[in-house]
Amino acid sequence: MALPRPKTLRQARAAYSANSELAWWVFMRVSGLVLVFLTFGHLFMTNIQVNAGEIDWRFVASRLDTPWIKVYNTFLLVLAMLHAANGVRYSIDDYLGKSSWRFAVKVIFYSMTVAVMLFGLISLWAIDYGRFNVPLGGA
Repeated sequence: MALPRPKTLRQARAAYSANSELAWWVFMRVSGLVLVFLTFGHLFMTNIQVNAGEIDWRFVASRLDTPWIKVYNTFLLVLAMLHAANGVRYSIDDYLGKSSWRFAVKVIFYSMTVAVMLFGLISLWAIDYGRFNVPLGGA
């Protein structure tokens, strides 16, 4: 049976003082808070600032041609993927008892996580969205 997860920084320091788990514990708390603001900011920019019914590929291409939107979406993507992957890692450790199964599942899961994150980053940064040459809200 797994030990209960620490709920305070003091409990986490006592439990994880000699390994990287303390850093992951702090990361989960900080990234969760930052993700709340990033997500609500994203929702505001895409559903409240503009009429969500008018969003089409031209709108998305115009937005993704803006450098600060690319940086914003990069933070959102990387933090969300790392936060989710660490949460799934906790679940794998809790529910898979056999160490060989845990290792195999983690290798597959980490490979998929890296692939999805790389695909997302490549689609954000490698595509020249300016070549569509359509101004924001244009025809």
